[in-house]
Amino acid sequence: MIDDTNTGGPAAAVSRRRLIGIFAAGIVAAAPTYSNAFGLLRGAGDIRRIRLYSGRTGESIDTIYWVDGTYIPEVLAEITHFMRDVRTGDRKRIDPRTIDILAATHRILDVSEPYMLLSGYRSPATNAALRARSRGVARDSLHMRGQAADVRLRSRSVSQMARAAEACASGGVGRYSRSNFVHMDCGPIRTWGG
Repeated sequence: MIDDTNTGGPAAAVSRRRLIGIFAAGIVAAAPTYSNAFGLLRGAGDIRRIRLYSGRTGESIDTIYWVDGTYIPEVLAEITHFMRDVRTGDRKRIDPRTIDILAATHRILDVSEPYMLLSGYRSPATNAALRARSRGVARDSLHMRGQAADVRLRSRSVSQMARAAEACASGGVGRYSRSNFVHMDCGPIRTWGG
């Protein structure tokens, strides 16, 4: 919830949000391209952008969530809502480091298509149900902490996506070739799958 006591009300918050979007959209065209994620993850550049869609809900998000060294709280809240557990409706704040890894990997891959989000936050109940059906689901999954995402791109292979995520050297990368998706998280650096 946004405290609008000193902001002129919800309409003013929307206006500020739109203004930031217009400002940031202008920066997108002028932003430099980095050959790897290190500059992006360490604060180089003026913006960070994430593009996702969900086949389960039909929702999509294409937004700038970081401008000139600062995360935009309202946008992080939108991303948290988008990456909610769609089975239960539960939400947990998505760790900005996970969003950074997704954005950096997307930039390395040099694609305009959004990620298809298969799984963001998972409630403990959802994780337990998935674990009962698949041995590939961790008991203490980082999905339950809002620190992981499972994504797919039509235009890139699992191997290409995983190599780009590994280049970030910022967390875990799991290859799920049979199911055609990559797991990315902001936990310890490690890789698995094939």
